[in-house]
Amino acid sequence: MKKIFILLLLSCTLSVQAQVWHDATKMHVYGKAVEDTYAPFARFPADIDSLARKDLQYLGRDAAGLYVQFRTDSPSVHVRWKSVKRIALSHMSSVGSRGVDLYARSDAGWRFVGSARPALDYLETTRCIVKEMSAGYKEFRMYLSLYDGVSELEIGIDPGYEFIPEKDLHRAAPVVMYGTSILQGGCVSRPGMAFTNILGRWLDREVVNLGFSGNARLDPEVAQLMARVENPAVFVLDNVPNCSAKIILERGEAFVRILREAHPDVPIVFVGMAHYSHDWVSASSYEDVEARNAAQRTVYERLVKAGCKNLHFVPGADLNGSDGEATVDYVHTTDLGQTRYARALYPLLKEFCR
Repeated sequence: MKKIFILLLLSCTLSVQAQVWHDATKMHVYGKAVEDTYAPFARFPADIDSLARKDLQYLGRDAAGLYVQFRTDSPSVHVRWKSVKRIALSHMSSVGSRGVDLYARSDAGWRFVGSARPALDYLETTRCIVKEMSAGYKEFRMYLSLYDGVSELEIGIDPGYEFIPEKDLHRAAPVVMYGTSILQGGCVSRPGMAFTNILGRWLDREVVNLGFSGNARLDPEVAQLMARVENPAVFVLDNVPNCSAKIILERGEAFVRILREAHPDVPIVFVGMAHYSHDWVSASSYEDVEARNAAQRTVYERLVKAGCKNLHFVPGADLNGSDGEATVDYVHTTDLGQTRYARALYPLLKEFCR
């Protein structure tokens, strides 16, 4: 038995060593607000890191919404990456929080290929995502972890095949989305199911995910970061679940004016909050959500009245559907909930991504 185990271990080791590895830190990383970030697979730029709240600094190192693209004719695709935190969440799949997802472009658009499950007890993981593929070149998109950082990332292919990193030298106007843990991806089964990533595939457009779990509190530093995005197609503000009505009324207008000063004509979409799944039996919770949504609507209407143009409002009522089946814990959305979010926002965002 011991000899068999050693032979299997040796076989796996040789299989990994046989791959030709490509360092993804040298590739273009999609989904960033700015190129010069704290680390290659982080979302926050180093120059505002010291100004933002500690919680934002911590979350800004997560790789939510970031991805790389490449083409290869290799029959297999492997991945080797190192997580920053080795985070473990009781309400979210480890693949979603710390794993990696692979999609390939088909005639019908981007389609799921496979996921790489993270090692539970180690920061470093090596996995084969897909093997024995049909011959020919394919275009791939690899989504990174949603609730953990990625400090190292390598993509492995079979020897003798070509690896072509993709870099968009003429970046199309990105969709820039700001929000809460739900926007960051909580609590999907795998990275590709975050609604920002779903929208990116449906729109065939880069989406910048500035979701900060529990911390979408209209911090001016985040507005300043969003304002630095070059040629944005649209800004989406989905901050209500992390804000009291008081915070929204106190900070909302100033946050928007930072965006408007930098981008006078870019559409800004205010998003309301979906009711919690238990609001139908909790009057106090229902009233609290209604108050926060009213505050978001008030900020929107004040800005319209003040002459701020190209503002739009998406009510929260239809974001999760009406059956109460779209969350894992009455708040955070499952794959179903995230898909419903994407469907609710897609028609309007499509108008801005022509």
